[in-house]
Amino acid sequence: MDKKVVANEILLEQAASFMAEGREVSFTPLGYSMLPFIRGGKDSVKLQKFPDVQVGDIVLVRLPGHYVLHRIIRVDGEKLTLMGDGNLQGTESCTKADVLGTVTAIEKGRRTVVPGKGKWWRALKPFRRYILGIYRRLFL
Repeated sequence: MDKKVVANEILLEQAASFMAEGREVSFTPLGYSMLPFIRGGKDSVKLQKFPDVQVGDIVLVRLPGHYVLHRIIRVDGEKLTLMGDGNLQGTESCTKADVLGTVTAIEKGRRTVVPGKGKWWRALKPFRRYILGIYRRLFL
């Protein structure tokens, strides 16, 4: 199968439209913000739109001027706080209405992984710098 690169704006707008219709979408995200669980440019993610989201879900969100695929670390009513698993600091804020879809599976080569809620990874936040440093030296 040939690989085709499509601009994020076009791809993710179409993906959002499909998910709003109740369809599942799959694409290969770019970047390192979700390491070590999602390797940008290598792993593919499957997403669907669900009526609600919870702490620990990995979601695709439309923010002003860009999209992010990050984990929810806090829910306060309709307000969500997101942070990438591969990020050491920095969060994004949005509302539940900004969520386009939730990751239901991560395809790692021939293996499909159902994402967990990241409870242990979130608890290891003070040690992420060291864990990610080792991971990057060994696997990137």
